This record gives sequence, C-alpha cells and structure tokens, in this order.
Amino acid sequence: MAVVQKSFWTVVKEWALVTLGILIYVTGWALFLMPNNLVGGGVSGISSMIQYATGGAIQMGYSYFVLNAILIILAMVVIGMGFGAKTIYAIILASVGLRFLPDLIPTEIIQTLALQNGKLMSTLCGGVMAGIGIGMSISNGGSTGGTDIIALIWTKYRNVSPGKVILYIDFVIILSSLLIPSIVPDLDPATGKPLFGPDGEPLTHLMPFSEKVTTVIYGLILVTVNGRVIDSYLSGSQQSVQLFILSKHYAEIADSITHDLHRGVTVLDGKGWYTKEPAEVLMVITRKTDVNLFLRQIKAIDPNAFLSVSSVNGVYGRGFEAIKGK
Repeated sequence: MAVVQKSFWTVVKEWALVTLGILIYVTGWALFLMPNNLVGGGVSGISSMIQYATGGAIQMGYSYFVLNAILIILAMVVIGMGFGAKTIYAIILASVGLRFLPDLIPTEIIQTLALQNGKLMSTLCGGVMAGIGIGMSISNGGSTGGTDIIALIWTKYRNVSPGKVILYIDFVIILSSLLIPSIVPDLDPATGKPLFGPDGEPLTHLMPFSEKVTTVIYGLILVTVNGRVIDSYLSGSQQSVQLFILSKHYAEIADSITHDLHRGVTVLDGKGWYTKEPAEVLMVITRKTDVNLFLRQIKAIDPNAFLSVSSVNGVYGRGFEAIKGK
C-alpha cells in the first residue's frame, strides 16, 4: 500500500513560513504601530499599553511573553489543551522580535514610512502586515496564542462563536486604553527623532485625552483590518472540502485514506448510467490543506481514478468543529 508522508523539505517549509509570518507580524508592529503609539486587540494590544504607560521601561516583548505564558498555563489547567511546538516557537519568536526589532529599524525609515504618512495610513499598513503574518503562521500550524486561548476556554462552556468572543475582548482592550495613561516621547518636528534634555534623558509628555480618543478609533480600525486580512488569508487554506472518488480500486483507496491519512470514508452504492454498471463511490470530507496529499495518495494507487473536489461549509463532528451545547 502506498503511503505518502510529509517530506523533510515540507516540514522545513512549514517552519520557515511560520518564522516569516511572525517576522511580518512583528515588523508591522515595530515599523507602523508602535512608533505612532497605536493600540490593537489581544495580548499585543495589552502589551503595547503597558509599554506606553511605563514610558518604555517595560518593553512590549517582555509583557507579551509573560501574558502568553500565563494564558497557556491557564488553558492547560482549565481545558487540558496541549500546545504544539510551532505555537510555543511562534510566541517566543514574536516576544524576541517585539523586544529587539524596534531598536534595529533605522529612525529615518520609521520617519518616512510611518510618521510622515500619518496614523491612519500606519494603522492600515500595520493591520495588513499583522494580519498576513498571523494568517501565514496559523495556516502552517503555528499560533500567536493570546486572546485566542481565552476564546477557547469560553467556548468550551458556551455555544458562541470564538470570533465573537475575540471581537468582544479586543473591543474592551481598546476602550480600556482611555483609562490608562500613555507616556509618549517628544519628537523633533523637522527630523522626527526623539528630543533629549540636558541630562541626556529623553523628553516625554502624557498623551492628551483627545488624542487617546482618536487612538481608540484607530484601534477599532486596526482590529477590523487585521481580522479581515486573516479571514481572507485563511479562507483558502482552512476551508473544508468534499471529495467524491470513483475507482475500480476503491477498497484499497478507502483503506489507505482510513489507515494512512486518518480520515473517515463513506462508500456509496452508485450506478454508471452510460455503462449501466454498478459502481462504488467514496465520499471523504477533509481540510483543503490536505487535498494535495490525498491526490498524491490516490494517484499512487490508481492513476485513472475519477475525482471531484468541492468546497463545503459547516462541517461538524470528529476531526472538525464540535457541536457545542449550553
């Protein structure tokens, strides 16, 4: 029986894409969002508020790591959920990136791309980059953790969409920025570089309340753009598909799908109307990301097999979404 498994280079590709996705996510924050003192949703939004409130004394990377670690431990205690190596790797990489990348980006680039273009453009650019980065990481088995973990805990006990839970949490986080002071540096109007006093310490001031209100509006735009980009990126990779397979070697293909690919198979009795001969049809539901693996497996058994692949929505049961009750 032909067995198709992930090759070494496929595994390397997945880890490389998770790494690239996290770097894009971190760059969006370091280049566009943090220099404009913008606030987003999730753990990154909380971490950014801590950094702004402490005047940079507590860097975003530190609080991002600590909060995610607490949430992971909480999830393991409450719902016993295990976290893969890619998720742990993504959280650590994002924490390191948020700590050191802002210091590595030249001030001239930040001034030209972020500060001169204004907060609205920075919100859009940062939201798109963060969304692409998260989507790329998730589609390859990674995750940035954060409020997704809270949503998983909440949906265990309530029949509510995780997306709605995350949206509500992000809304509360962004609104809470009105109550938390933000210490922002004084910038030279000509160069956009921080100003320093006679003692060499950077000059700072508290962000006015009127400016904090606009920051909330930008934050709501940010999470909207971020969510849309993530959905658009994942819609083609985490969608479920339905396969119908017609082959004289249907029994061998069904055994291979069941034992090697670990998916359920339903055998339907059919009849070819042109030949008037009975035929067995295999029906399989799987993730869209697994389609190529299925096709290679089927082709290895029967190159002449006839297949149809169609998208489906609302797949519930073992291996897919769970039907939750109150």
